[in-house]
Amino acid sequence: MSKLFEPITLGAIEAPNRVIMAPLTRGRSTRNHVPSDFMHTYYSQRATAGLIISEGIGISRQGLGWPSAPGIWSMNQVEAWRPIVEATHAAGGRIFAQLWHMGRVVHPSFIDGQAPVSSSHTLAPGEARTDDGMRPYAPAEALTEDGIAGVIDDYRAAARNAIEAGFDGVQLHAANGYLIDQFLRDGTNHRTDRYGGSVEKRVRLLAEVTTALAEEVGADRTAVRISPNDDAQGCVDSDPEQLFVAAATALSDLNIAFVELRAARPQSVFRPAVRQLVPAIRKAYEGPLVLNQDFGLDDATEALSSGVADAISYGRPFIANPDLPRRLAIGAALNPADPATFYTPGPLGYIDYPSMAN
Repeated sequence: MSKLFEPITLGAIEAPNRVIMAPLTRGRSTRNHVPSDFMHTYYSQRATAGLIISEGIGISRQGLGWPSAPGIWSMNQVEAWRPIVEATHAAGGRIFAQLWHMGRVVHPSFIDGQAPVSSSHTLAPGEARTDDGMRPYAPAEALTEDGIAGVIDDYRAAARNAIEAGFDGVQLHAANGYLIDQFLRDGTNHRTDRYGGSVEKRVRLLAEVTTALAEEVGADRTAVRISPNDDAQGCVDSDPEQLFVAAATALSDLNIAFVELRAARPQSVFRPAVRQLVPAIRKAYEGPLVLNQDFGLDDATEALSSGVADAISYGRPFIANPDLPRRLAIGAALNPADPATFYTPGPLGYIDYPSMAN
């Protein structure tokens, strides 16, 4: 039997297997960012994952710029999340809330025409997905130190709200060119204060937010996702290995539940990696390391057996296969996912993928 199906301790979580459900933006909430009723079916269908990491959940109106993505800054959002988490627990699952601030890639149409915020005054490349179609990004305003303190407070409040809603823990989204990533990289962080310049200063916000989350919910219920192997949404750095080894070391010192990252996988066609920093991070980070990106059964088993990873997270396969752990365990064929319904409203392509017959 593959090590993929052995239990693992991830901080406070005793996961029955190492098949983790990766965070997956699906856009099934209301336009006011309140989770929809049928989301409880989606998550409870996938409760056999060792641990579910939720889709990105906005910590504040300022930080959320994806159509019909959920938030967790208001009590009506918390109350809407509660039955989703309860249904997941009733089905035997465990679930972390991924906490999300998008920074400069929030389009002004989501925030009453205001400018988005980031580490520095920069402009993201390309266009934003909005309620009214694709529109060009707007230049971001640099957060003041008071503004940074306010964002940290928003993360704290979101973590408290997640626990109030019943989540088992939280994951900080520090990857993929969003706000924390924008502070980490010198291509987007041009600051000269204590949050910019040297690697140590650029890592400061990551460490401070992670510390704040750990103080709110416990380090053993706090995780972080980073993306050292690609340069998403124009976030680049002049020395990514030095940067992400420093970030991994800082996270290791905080004794959090786990770190998740996308590996450099030669077969990947979805945002292929441009470098391979997993070995360096594996040396720098002493806690459980979760790898993601187009793994099957055999290569996941090899990664776990070699010690390069402690668990594997699966994204798109979980979209189309609610019972993914069972299918992997018995070598069953996987349902193909339909990209045309990844972000469309309603249940089609969301809760209608079949599980295997018993």
